[in-house]
Amino acid sequence: MNRFFVAAIMGLGSMLSASALAQKPNIVYILADDMGPGDVMAYNKDCKFPTPHLDRMAAEGMKFMDAHTSSSVCTPTRYGILTGRYSWRTSTLKSGVTNGHSPHLIDPKRETVASFLKKQGYATACIGKWHLGMDWASTDGMELNRTAPKNVDFTKPIQNGPLDNGFDYYFGISASLNMDPHAYIEGREVVGTMEYLKDGAAVKARGFTGAKPGWAAKEFVQSQVLPDFAKKTCEWIRENKDQPFFVYMPLNSPHSPIVPSSAFAEKSGLSPHGDFCMETDWAVGEVLNTLDELGVADNTLVMFTADNGTSPMAKLERMQEQGHYSSWIYRGLKGTTWEGGQRVPFLVRWPDGVKAGSISGDIICTTDLMATCAELVGAEYGDNVAEDSVSFLPSLNGKPIPGMAERGVVHHSDAGVFAIRRGKWKLMFDNHGGSRRKNPKDKPVINSADLLLFDMEKDAEESTNLSAEYPEVVDRLKQLLADYVNNGRSTPGAAQPNDPMTGKKKWRQIEVIQEYLK
Repeated sequence: MNRFFVAAIMGLGSMLSASALAQKPNIVYILADDMGPGDVMAYNKDCKFPTPHLDRMAAEGMKFMDAHTSSSVCTPTRYGILTGRYSWRTSTLKSGVTNGHSPHLIDPKRETVASFLKKQGYATACIGKWHLGMDWASTDGMELNRTAPKNVDFTKPIQNGPLDNGFDYYFGISASLNMDPHAYIEGREVVGTMEYLKDGAAVKARGFTGAKPGWAAKEFVQSQVLPDFAKKTCEWIRENKDQPFFVYMPLNSPHSPIVPSSAFAEKSGLSPHGDFCMETDWAVGEVLNTLDELGVADNTLVMFTADNGTSPMAKLERMQEQGHYSSWIYRGLKGTTWEGGQRVPFLVRWPDGVKAGSISGDIICTTDLMATCAELVGAEYGDNVAEDSVSFLPSLNGKPIPGMAERGVVHHSDAGVFAIRRGKWKLMFDNHGGSRRKNPKDKPVINSADLLLFDMEKDAEESTNLSAEYPEVVDRLKQLLADYVNNGRSTPGAAQPNDPMTGKKKWRQIEVIQEYLK
């Protein structure tokens, strides 16, 4: 074949590829930290503070009414969002969360949403709270303590953090705002002049609220973190508006320390938690306004959700006395397998792809981002990727999700206790929500037993246990969870291994389904 003809065809192919690439929607995923559906007025008309920007997302896009997190605490939910895989499949995170100096949790060989989209031509950024571990160098060659280690070498670049998991750019904090190091990280470097706060007195003298001892940057101001995340996100979007982009924006709010900036302090008239939720809503508005200003909003899919329900640090009882219920109609709160622990607000605005004012009753999970993005860009991945991810793109298009009736969603508490939902049925593997945390408004479950079964269509408040009436349903859901463990996945595809157990970490509750395990 004539080499000039070949060159012309190749050139045309490049032009077509560039043209097709330009049509791919931008993706922005905003993750609030400890925020229940009752903290959003679009869900809870009795919310005691305004959330105009989130309400705008609901009015201009889709509101999911049955959206769930894979866990009711921070780290495992974040792992599921980025990998499309349940965190209890890992060797080390079968309960609890990581700390600011914990080693990396995501296997560097594992595909993430960011690394996948990067292969599809997307610019990628993570701006906010990471809380998935990263590898710090030590000054003496010794292993770091996970809390307040003194031997951190801040002159060495951080490894196996966001930049090693598919993100082109990172600006944020390593873990929750109360955990050290109290400092920003940009790329692989800590920003600021570091000092060691040896105890609570030193933390207090530094002016921090609700923080743990350890390393801190002298320039770091707690109440400025959320505004800085909003500013950095908007700046990055402006710089990358001319190519498809993916922004993962995990906020520090309204998680404790509850430190709204001066612009929002006492603005809700309810509580500091209310103030911080209002500022969270403002941060969402900053992103929406930037997209509008740049003329890219129509082709940008913006998602807003939370990593779990509201924390007891929000002082729930005081707010409930004033008529505000962060968990809305649901039982429980952060840390629990009750609905209030893991049923969250989930809003999507995408003018080019989602009908304004639409509402979905489909059951979705935060592990579903990977599969949704893959279908969105028309790309595939292997059986060893996103083992627990189901695309909800059909929902966005007003169509049913294939296989929804057969799908089960697994929940996990702060202590590593299981629950599983399939269709209208939810089975909990204990009688107290898998946690010591309690919501002040909750009353005892009627007909309580060791295992709790609820009909979520008739009893979303989880008031009456039906396990004695439907033992066959209990058995079927136990078998389903065991299948998900045995197969290393909860979606169709070749069986995959769960990570081998290491160290002293226990896989709690696995004995409850022992009879079905291979």
